[in-house]
Amino acid sequence: MSDHGSDFGNGPGPGTGTDRDIDVLVLGGAGVDTIVYVPELPVPFADSHMIRPGIRTRAGQSGDFVALGLHRLGLRTHHLDMVGADPEGDLVRAFHRDQGIPLTEVPQPAGTKRAVNLVDPEGRRLSLYDATRGHDDDRLPPATVKALAARSRHAHVSLTQPCAHALPLLRDAGLTVSTDLHNWDGRDAYHQPFAYEADLVFLSATALDDPGATLRDIAARGRARVVVVTDGADGAWYLTGSGAEPVHVPTAVPPAPVVDSNGAGDAFAAAFLYAWLAGEPVDRCARYGAVAGAYACTVPATRADAIGRAALLAAVGDEAAAEAGA
Repeated sequence: MSDHGSDFGNGPGPGTGTDRDIDVLVLGGAGVDTIVYVPELPVPFADSHMIRPGIRTRAGQSGDFVALGLHRLGLRTHHLDMVGADPEGDLVRAFHRDQGIPLTEVPQPAGTKRAVNLVDPEGRRLSLYDATRGHDDDRLPPATVKALAARSRHAHVSLTQPCAHALPLLRDAGLTVSTDLHNWDGRDAYHQPFAYEADLVFLSATALDDPGATLRDIAARGRARVVVVTDGADGAWYLTGSGAEPVHVPTAVPPAPVVDSNGAGDAFAAAFLYAWLAGEPVDRCARYGAVAGAYACTVPATRADAIGRAALLAAVGDEAAAEAGA
């Protein structure tokens, strides 16, 4: 096990206690994506396709991008995951070093997580994950989780092995917990420990027959204070506890042409968390998320980028001013 970097950031985050030097501990979701631009999705069957603007492999899966988004917003962020001694692991280590995000890596004999993302001209994505890069008995060392949790205000848990087994340790440490269920269908049992043990739950509407019913189910069966469903161009919905009604969040206007949806959900979650940890009301947290998600859609999948704090605050402020003047 090794640590890369030191504690970075812009000083204590909003409401940070002096005994905790990490605002958000991100567990899991470190890996490498190979981006392949395709003429359309689904890909037409053919012997071959000429790919432009090319094929590129870069570090950055869900945990990496949430950590990047939080770090760019000034929160002191630390990433913990299993990483292999392989070229993909070298890319992950370089990503954290170059971005200034501390990484505690646990050796992964099966290799660093990797995926292939097929991206069409409209920016839609199909991800193919290499399921061989992990085992059911993978675990993050409890002593490491406990030590980092003792330094943290909040934990964001990625939907990857072995993070589910760390949830009780985070609870024992007294942390609030968030998670992203991604394209959960509302039924798959693997997602349930994450869905029902987190205080703040994000998921995509992609595979949901009835997003409102899933929001209510998570709130009723779990401990979530807030559940958020993102729905692409249709915006998002949030629910604040069992018995409440879903509230719609419209999309934000992108600051540049939309080129790729890759990382939009991670950006939404990071900006929502930034506001939530600062004590903002949920509707304002959702506006932060929508603005950051829209920004992410203007960034090509081959790049790792996230909106900064000044730009986020300005955009949300401009929206509020426009609404007040309407």
